[in-house]
Amino acid sequence: MPPLPSVFFFENGKESKLRFGICTLDEFNLKGKTVLCRVDMNQPVDWENDSLRSTARIEACAPTLKEISDAGAKLVVLAHQGSDIEYENFYNTRPHAKVLEGLLGKEVKWVDDVCGPAAREAITALNEGEVLLLDNVRYCSEEQTLFEMKLKLTHEEQAKTQVVQKLAPLGDLYVCDAFAASHRDQPTLCGFEQLMPSAMGRLFEKEYVVISELMESPDKPCVFVLGGAKISDAFIMMETVLGKGVADKVLTGGLVGQILLHGIGKDVGKGSVDFIYAKNYEDYIPKAKALYEKYADKIVLPVDIAFVENGERKEAAVGEAMGEISAVDIGAETIRLYEEHIAKAKTVFVNGPMGVFEQEPSEAGTKAVFEALADTDAYTVVGGGDSVTAAKKYKVTDRLGYVCTGGGALIRFLTGEELPVVKALRHAGSKFGAEK
Repeated sequence: MPPLPSVFFFENGKESKLRFGICTLDEFNLKGKTVLCRVDMNQPVDWENDSLRSTARIEACAPTLKEISDAGAKLVVLAHQGSDIEYENFYNTRPHAKVLEGLLGKEVKWVDDVCGPAAREAITALNEGEVLLLDNVRYCSEEQTLFEMKLKLTHEEQAKTQVVQKLAPLGDLYVCDAFAASHRDQPTLCGFEQLMPSAMGRLFEKEYVVISELMESPDKPCVFVLGGAKISDAFIMMETVLGKGVADKVLTGGLVGQILLHGIGKDVGKGSVDFIYAKNYEDYIPKAKALYEKYADKIVLPVDIAFVENGERKEAAVGEAMGEISAVDIGAETIRLYEEHIAKAKTVFVNGPMGVFEQEPSEAGTKAVFEALADTDAYTVVGGGDSVTAAKKYKVTDRLGYVCTGGGALIRFLTGEELPVVKALRHAGSKFGAEK
């Protein structure tokens, strides 16, 4: 990684000596302090084995946690796992504690509580250098996505929620190392900064600062590849990057592509449609139609899709009668089309796989896209947990321009939006300043 650039933030016309107006760990003495550190360790879950299918994001934030703990702090780790909307990975953080123990080389205590009596008792019992991981913060109602979307609390109001009011008095310093979640406007991300000194962790610092320098003006043509099953993020990304002219083309796959196809009246199979409704994504169908009608010249849809029948991969052209099938990947013709777009691009942003890449019959699309990314001369940026996992699976990580743990955060940042967490950290930098 290149050295971090010396970029400073101007507030009220005066240059702040803090990078982007945000404190780093360098500005604080950590020994003996109780540090509340919010990370993003959200990973695909293996429910049957009570384990994680990937540890990429845990590995990414481990250096920050190790630095804080080794400095003699009493470290309290807050993290979310899964979404209350995409419920399949909504799980506890016990498996994460086991992984962290191996990465940190020390015991990681775990408690199945977030801000109740058990959590607060465990925090006050910590000794210097010890690490405690709390349970999934999204078990708290005020941390859930629906709470965020419906109530739209200000940061000052978030500071008055239960999770912040109960935990902030126990801490001396708040550290956010969750760049991947920095586009979220939730109390454990934006509320603590209103009440206590705060800093960004090393991963946040690296991703925010390096991307700021490298991606200020991406070379054209700029292609976005959007797939996966995080529909709300994907549609926000499309509207933003197309509306602001950031993207010249958007290649779609996964559930994103299926909803767009269904929205414009293309048959994607009854199984696919049933899945869309089972996941309560029907509200996105008219949005998909309107979005495609507005940007039909820039949105590239799959021309064929793959499905699995009797354990074997089969493909059908879009427009044919699909019957009962469930789409699990893009087809061979779409793969060739997407490879051509990637080869012609100067900058490529990828967020989300093309299909169910964890299984052999449905991984061809994702594998081909990531191999095309490795082969292209374009500058490539890959973001999001599943994308990071796919890059590792196909052994192309070292051949990509930049791999970022953030998906939605990365895309929104690149469109020029001030991320909620960045705003909150700047507020803390201005209000509380640095210790050193």
